[in-house]
Order: sequence, then C-alpha cells, then structure tokens
Amino acid sequence: MLKKYKPYIISVIIALAVGGLSAAVTNSGMDAYSSFNQPPLSPPPQVFPIVWTILFTLMGIGAALVYIRKNAKPDAVRLALIVYAVNLAVNFLWSVIFFNMQAFLFAFIWILLLIAVIVAMIILFKKISPIAAYLQIPYLLWVTFAAYLNLAVYLLNR
Repeated sequence: MLKKYKPYIISVIIALAVGGLSAAVTNSGMDAYSSFNQPPLSPPPQVFPIVWTILFTLMGIGAALVYIRKNAKPDAVRLALIVYAVNLAVNFLWSVIFFNMQAFLFAFIWILLLIAVIVAMIILFKKISPIAAYLQIPYLLWVTFAAYLNLAVYLLNR
C-alpha cells in the first residue's frame, strides 16, 4: 500500500521542503515586509504560510500525478518534470530577490518569468494528466495576485 502512495509522499515532501527552505532563508526579509507601505487587498501576514503550504502541496501532488505516467509517456514526463523543477527554483529565487534583496522592480520582472514557467508547466502537465494541470490553477492565480502585490509594493515604496 505504501508503494502506491510513495511518489505522492516524496513529491509533496520535496515541494514543501523548497517552500520551507524559502521561508527559512527569507525570514528576516519577511519581517521587514510588514514595515513597507502595503497595497490595497494586501492580506495579513499569517495568510501567506497557510496559502503557500496548500499550494506547495498541490504542486507536489500534481508532479506525482505526472511522474507516475513515466512509463507511458517518458519524454513528455521528463520535460514536464524539468519545467516543474525550474518552477521550484524560480519560485525560490523570487523570495530571495523580493524579501532579502528588496529589489522590488527586479522581483516583479522575475515573477513575470515565474508566471510564464507556471503556464508552461500547466500546458505540459495537461498533456500527461489534466488533473495535475488543474491542480496548478490556484498556484497560477496566487502568483498572479503576488505579482500585483509585488508591483504595488515597488510603486508605493520607491
């Protein structure tokens, strides 16, 4: 029975580890975030870890749904998982750029790159597992909202 769930468990742990490492590395910058002029619709700080935990879990489940199809579509799965890994790296680096470096304009440009990678990931996931792709929609929506917050923080705090 564990064998059936192993890809999901490992994939979710990897995604949550990236999110946890990101939070650990950027913790001091996140504290400074509350001192910035905030845009309208800015959620309270305690919302972010809850939302990101859910989103990283959905990302991990989606990646596992893709991974388990590796025998049926090996080339498509390999490409989709490479783009997924790039997504995790770009996501991680956005946090460093925004929170630690406080390079808000560069972070906004970087988050546009992240959105493009997420869209590519969704397209690739959909060819393998439509459910895996649909699980990424909340992530795309949240990152799009984060792009709004990022741009607004840049404009309000320059």
